[in-house]
Amino acid sequence: MEYHISERLSALKPSAIREIFKATADPSIIPFAAGNPAPESFPVDVVRTFSAEILQNDPITALQYGITEGYPTLRSLLRERMKNIFHCGNKEDELVVVSGAQQGAELAAKALCDEGDTVLCEDPSFIGVLNAFRSLRLRIKGIPVEDDGLDLHALEKALQTENRVRMLYIIPNFQNPTGITTSTEKRKAIYALARKYNIIILEDNPYGELRFSGSNLPHIKSFDEDGRVVYLGSFSKILSAGLRVGYVLGPSIIVQKMVVAKQGEDVHTAMLPQMIATRFLQWDGFPAHLEKIRALYRQKCGKMIAGIQEFFDPRILHTNPDGGLFLWCTLPKGVDMLAYCRTAIDKGVAVVPGSAFAADPVASSQSFRLTFASPSEKQIHEGLSILGSISLS
Repeated sequence: MEYHISERLSALKPSAIREIFKATADPSIIPFAAGNPAPESFPVDVVRTFSAEILQNDPITALQYGITEGYPTLRSLLRERMKNIFHCGNKEDELVVVSGAQQGAELAAKALCDEGDTVLCEDPSFIGVLNAFRSLRLRIKGIPVEDDGLDLHALEKALQTENRVRMLYIIPNFQNPTGITTSTEKRKAIYALARKYNIIILEDNPYGELRFSGSNLPHIKSFDEDGRVVYLGSFSKILSAGLRVGYVLGPSIIVQKMVVAKQGEDVHTAMLPQMIATRFLQWDGFPAHLEKIRALYRQKCGKMIAGIQEFFDPRILHTNPDGGLFLWCTLPKGVDMLAYCRTAIDKGVAVVPGSAFAADPVASSQSFRLTFASPSEKQIHEGLSILGSISLS
């Protein structure tokens, strides 16, 4: 039988990360590719205890349908935490629980954008959200990333010249894939430009609580005086990626439309994971758990940077993240990046080609992404030794 594939998806390619992730199922492959949290970061015993208590004391709530907006206790805790710790949210904002922050980005685009509208983003940017935008047939315009965040001149030029710009998607903290953090000055300037040109900012912050060096910077949402920032948060990197619990804090008019769209997708985020996330926020050990994760990634990132300095050709440049899961390596001009990545796989090391993160899916790249989260310290040392042995000629 011949099948008709919708125009929305016929030209959409599988995520390069998810395809490479298949290779990491082989235990002999060193996993520098998949952006998974470190397995040792999961509070397994705590989740086991919370799950048993929930199913013992409140099984019907955990196993029954819930409201689309999310488990009320969790929503209340998140609102309080965003207000008291991060100074985000006001009476015009609402919070909805979503099935991972990526769903939040997709729902925001559904609510705010029509087919053919333009979304601006960092270039490179997170492939999962880029593909979500592409599936909605939005036009994506990438803005180059500098050492301290978006190129502001390029951003304003795009705002002046691109048609039907509705939204800017940005990952200000330890950006995926580069690991770069947007400076406070640029965060304020980006918000000012959004006001000047009347667009929405979609602020994605899955890695913000993983800072292991330097000082925390204010969320762009904390500057929001006129309801133009939609904030995406997640439990994936601090509790469990597999539970799929995220949240959106944004202007009520936008969030209400996102709720309608979510009803058509999955009705609501699964109740048991929401209740586990609730207990997690209430847990006395939560602050210590965060510090444990930060210390873990500080150690692993330091190990990776030391290995790069030991084994890599000095012509290979790399970022130095202050948190998150990733760093970004750039090969010298003239080196075939894709051939380098294929050779790495052949030698037993999985990395992600930089072209996978390009706003323009046919753009070339000299870079590749490494993660220090998934591999063990032994694998980090061995993997970097192998990568360093690959010829650049």
